[in-house]
Amino acid sequence: MIQTGDTPVVEMPEVPDASSFWDSIKGMGFDEFVSTVTNSLISFGLRLMLAILVFYVGRFLISRIFKTVFGVMTRRKVDASLTTFVLSLVRISLYFFLIIIVIGILGVETSSFIAIFASAGMAIGMALSGTLQNFAGGVLILLLKPYKVGDFIEVQGFTGTVKSIQLFNTVINTVDNKAIILPNGVLSTSSINNYSLEDYRRVDWSISLAYGTDIEAAKAAVLKIVDSDRRAVKQYIEDDIAYREKVAEEKYLAEHEGELAVEKKHGFIYRMFHRPKKKIIEVANDRTLDMPVAIPVKVDRKPFVGLSEMGDSAIVFVVRAWTHSSNYWPLFFDLNERFYTELQEMGFSFPFPQLDVHLPKI
Repeated sequence: MIQTGDTPVVEMPEVPDASSFWDSIKGMGFDEFVSTVTNSLISFGLRLMLAILVFYVGRFLISRIFKTVFGVMTRRKVDASLTTFVLSLVRISLYFFLIIIVIGILGVETSSFIAIFASAGMAIGMALSGTLQNFAGGVLILLLKPYKVGDFIEVQGFTGTVKSIQLFNTVINTVDNKAIILPNGVLSTSSINNYSLEDYRRVDWSISLAYGTDIEAAKAAVLKIVDSDRRAVKQYIEDDIAYREKVAEEKYLAEHEGELAVEKKHGFIYRMFHRPKKKIIEVANDRTLDMPVAIPVKVDRKPFVGLSEMGDSAIVFVVRAWTHSSNYWPLFFDLNERFYTELQEMGFSFPFPQLDVHLPKI
């Protein structure tokens, strides 16, 4: 820096001229020139050989990583669209880093390349922030599986069956067959009520009877109606599972009676090649198969009836019974009809709102 009066003047460094390289060569002797060029070529050749070696080793490692990731995602039964995207992303990212490493070995400055790609990635990320959020939500849903295709869920005020799970959105069909498309970014961070996650659910009813009704007689009558329906769990869910398996076995034997008779006649060879696969309904929760084996504790799930409320015009009984999820709505509507018809036949009455009006005498 040079001080001129009161104003500082910055002295700029000299920029090397392109002709200085040739001037340095002109000043060399022939032997020195040959030696310099030879050393440069040898150094470049060694770097080139090393770069080629690193490139082929990197290609081998990338292929191994690609196959490993593909195997893991295949075993976990990840969605095909997510598998394809993740594999492409892994391959492109690994090849990008490999090329950067090879260019660096050749002596090319790589910081500028990295800065350019980082800036481009940031710009693209800011422009597609909402879309990327939905994509990240789709990845989490497909990996963690809070719900799957065919589950009956309630989310964001909509209730329906999951029709498809895509990378950016989920499609559910409502009970009146409306297709609702919901972004995965919202679904991955919101509360989801998955009705299909558990195999057994509790069904609740409310029955209003007139004041003066014999409470014990009403409770006994309601329990009799509930117990007469085999879809309601009698006491333990484990016993109901065994019963459902037995029913499925009997149904299978009835449907394949002729085939089983032929099988019994022809023996072992027929069983090996012609016996149809046994189809038993799924009553166990397959999500618990990989959990450590523990001693099961039976929980009493027998039907319950209790007086829950003394309303303005009626006493209200609450009725609770457990059933398999597939029987939830059929059991609910069927017993509703039976409560209405059979309780009246037994002498119980259903009141309606009443209003007593007292007129003053004039």
